[in-house]
This record gives sequence, structure tokens and C-alpha cells, in this order.
Amino acid sequence: MKKYWPAAVGGVAVVAAVAIAAPSAVGAPTGTRPAAETRTATTATTAPKATAKAPAATPAAAPAPAEDPVRTVRPGQRVDAGRGFTVWLTRKGKHWTGPDGYENFRSVVDGNIDRSEPGVSHQSEGDATGVFHSGLYYGTRKAGRVELTDAEGHRTVATLVALSGRPDWGVWYAHTPAAGNGGGSLGVTLYDRAGRLLDELPGFDFPTGRG
Repeated sequence: MKKYWPAAVGGVAVVAAVAIAAPSAVGAPTGTRPAAETRTATTATTAPKATAKAPAATPAAAPAPAEDPVRTVRPGQRVDAGRGFTVWLTRKGKHWTGPDGYENFRSVVDGNIDRSEPGVSHQSEGDATGVFHSGLYYGTRKAGRVELTDAEGHRTVATLVALSGRPDWGVWYAHTPAAGNGGGSLGVTLYDRAGRLLDELPGFDFPTGRG
């Protein structure tokens, strides 16, 4: 761009043409330097790997408790023994009645049984329709089974009943078909809960009746 300034030289105005170039920075290059390249450092962030969790262990189911082979009853509680028979226990011993209505009793305190060691007793009564067997087991708190065995080896498992608190005695009962002589030749065997033999009565003939 050109600008003109008047000047007086010897009274005569002289117009001098002065070319003024656009100012530039001293020492600055006339070219345009591209802006410095700015690099942004990028820090790679690695997401933590998901750790697969092991499935929670399922607790093993507790084994079901073994069924108690002995039914617990209260003193004087009547138990329906089937076929018209009823059994109940008191602190003094075993009581039962049959279809005839007669009450029977077998003591555990009269000294006739030795409760210091395992034992079993047997009473029976019946007719042509069948025989009812019952008795005491005693001298153990771990009675597991009472079996009756006939002359041919057939076995009948009895029901066990005891008073609450599990004293060292209880009652067993069972039914068998009529045998002609009221249940003779039936052996009675007492086992503990582990199946160990505790006592046995060999089979023999005896008449039907209340023993």
C-alpha cells in the first residue's frame, strides 16, 4: 500500500512517494509455519477381566434320621394292638385286654424278671382266627427289633412300645395265623438297633391262654 506525505523543500512542496511495506516481525520468517503438532498421550486403560465366580457349593442334604423302632407312649395311654386287643403301660408293667374284655397284667417290678441284663418274655392267646402274641423286653435301652419265628422258619416282626423317657424295658406285640395249639413252637428273639442278638426264647408248645 502506498501513502503520500507533502514535504516543503526550499518553499516548494515536493511530494515524495514512499513505499511503506506492511510491517513484519523482525527476524520472523515470511512463510507460515504450520502449527506444532500436538499429540495427546492416550493412556490405554484395560478393563479388568471379569473373574468367573465358582457356583456356590450346595450344602449336602442332611441324611434323614433313622426311624425310631420303638413307639413312645404316656403311662396309661391305650394302644390299639389290632383285632380287638388293647395294650397300655404303667410304671409297674404291661397291661392288655382282648376281645373277651379280661384285663391282664405282667409286672416289671415284682422281681420275676432280671432287668440287669437283656431279656424277653412271651404271652399269647387266640382262637381259630389267629393268635395274639405279646411280652416284655428289658435290660436294654437300645432295643431295635423283636421277631417271632415258627417251626418252618417264617418270621413275624413285632411292634415295640415303651414309656416316654425310654426306661430299660418295654412291650412288644404281634399277630400270627392260628397254629392249632395257640402259638406253640414260636421262638422269640430280641435284637438291638445294630442288629446284634440280645436274647432269645426257643420255640416250644404251650396251650392257648393268658400267660
